[in-house]
Amino acid sequence: MCAEKNQKKTFLIVVDDSLELNAALNFACRRAIDTNGKVALFHAVELSDFHHFASIAELMEIEARSEAEKLIQRIAADVQKQTNQMPILFLRQGKTIEQLLDLINEEKDIGVLVLGARMGEEGPGPIVTAVSGQLAGKISLPVTIIPGNLTLDEIETLT
Repeated sequence: MCAEKNQKKTFLIVVDDSLELNAALNFACRRAIDTNGKVALFHAVELSDFHHFASIAELMEIEARSEAEKLIQRIAADVQKQTNQMPILFLRQGKTIEQLLDLINEEKDIGVLVLGARMGEEGPGPIVTAVSGQLAGKISLPVTIIPGNLTLDEIETLT
């Protein structure tokens, strides 16, 4: 048996406040359970462009980071409930796409990027659009895109 098959898979989820996050999260949790893998959560706090008053910009960034920490902790609790394991947490500052690419290049244990696609006329979402377009040749791992409207039963059938 190949040594790589014995390595655990880590399924990376980009955390935001979108509805399609639930489908991606449920899929990644099911796959982690089925493969004896782990779930990792990633969120980037975008830096403020409000440079006129440095103290106000700093307060805005502190508040944004605090909100991001609450969001990622809430999602982490859901992952732990589903998998009985605490996920790996990555909270970074900067542009989401840039930080995501840096993380993927730095963390060699990440095996799959799992994204939820928004359903409807407005398109699948900025990260799915970027990953399936301009970044397609720059990501060095498999990407799984889950339709955001899949139910838990449909996800369980898939996994």
